[in-house]
Amino acid sequence: MTTARGTSEGRKGSGKPKGANLDFIQALAELEDEKGVPVGALMEAIQLALVSAYRRNFGTAQNVRVQLDAETGEFRVLALRQVVEEVSDPRTEVSLDEARTINPSFEVGDVLETEVTPRDFGRIAAQTAKQVVLQRIREAERGAIFEEFSSREGDIVTGVVQRQEARNYFINLGKTEAVLAPAEQMPGERLRPGERVKVYIVEVRRTSKGPQILVSRTHPGLVKRLFELEVPEIHDGLVEIKAIAREPGSRAKVAVASRDPNVDPVGACVGAKGVRVQAVVRELKGEKIDIVPWSEDESEYVGNALRPAKVISTALDPEAKVARVVVPDYQLSLAIGREGQNARLAAKLTGWRIDIKSESQVARGEAGQTVEASDGFGVVDTSPGGPEPESLGSPDGE
Repeated sequence: MTTARGTSEGRKGSGKPKGANLDFIQALAELEDEKGVPVGALMEAIQLALVSAYRRNFGTAQNVRVQLDAETGEFRVLALRQVVEEVSDPRTEVSLDEARTINPSFEVGDVLETEVTPRDFGRIAAQTAKQVVLQRIREAERGAIFEEFSSREGDIVTGVVQRQEARNYFINLGKTEAVLAPAEQMPGERLRPGERVKVYIVEVRRTSKGPQILVSRTHPGLVKRLFELEVPEIHDGLVEIKAIAREPGSRAKVAVASRDPNVDPVGACVGAKGVRVQAVVRELKGEKIDIVPWSEDESEYVGNALRPAKVISTALDPEAKVARVVVPDYQLSLAIGREGQNARLAAKLTGWRIDIKSESQVARGEAGQTVEASDGFGVVDTSPGGPEPESLGSPDGE
């Protein structure tokens, strides 16, 4: 087993006055309390950095280590040479005879430690230690930010628009910035520097430059979280959001159900004189929101999803997953909506393809208009085992 025995060549003692070293150790202890960076980890990093600094500044290929006293802060540079019978590299090896002149108990394979602390190494050590400490502080702060925001993925935060670069907005969240990419911006929305805005945390990534926080204004989860803030019954669990569909910046539908028979889920979300839903609409810069009652009866549910249109009858074809809906003649355009939006959102919300006909079309045997949930901004199923809801709604009608 290799053993280490020491001697001294050159100057003994630390690279800094003892008082300054004690201040340095105390400063490390304060950093541990304030930033959560363990003193032991800092000392180890400083020792490794000092070894590199010694080799870089003094151009040596010696095998060295830096001994840093955790109580006094004093350090020494020690050259390590292995005891051998015949020396081939005097920088890393020492003969047995020479080693025994220092200590007769040395054997082949032992390691001789010799202090080689340069006289002007104190200045280099101070600069190196400062750099290491600052780097570790930055790493600790980045780690704390990552832990804080990664635990908030799927939540909303309020930030201040800092600046716009290219098409990206950078949102100041206090401790760090978040990126609002073009794909996550609501169509036609223009944000101004200094404007306060609510955003949905989509993902938090570790990068070499620190955590990168990606946020969204189009994610359906933003609407869900906004309703949780505005509607106490949702926050308390009395009203449940069952499914959501959204086309950002234009319109959204949300299906809600009540766990308490005495609570009207639609009324709770709308609020007195529409105050609750309008607060959400304002945050979404005027995006219309339809709130509809969810039902276990799929026929009734599809009819509700087509509100504000009135439905006469609904026939379901479970195998084809098609709902055939009949509406009054004067309600046909309302049921379909402008550019098919009302029917499209209803299809997204329910998961059924919807075939809409007017009464006169049924009487004449004409084909209706079939709408299905096309690709777009999401449908959310909140049934047990299903994904989290992703969109929310507003009062019935325009």
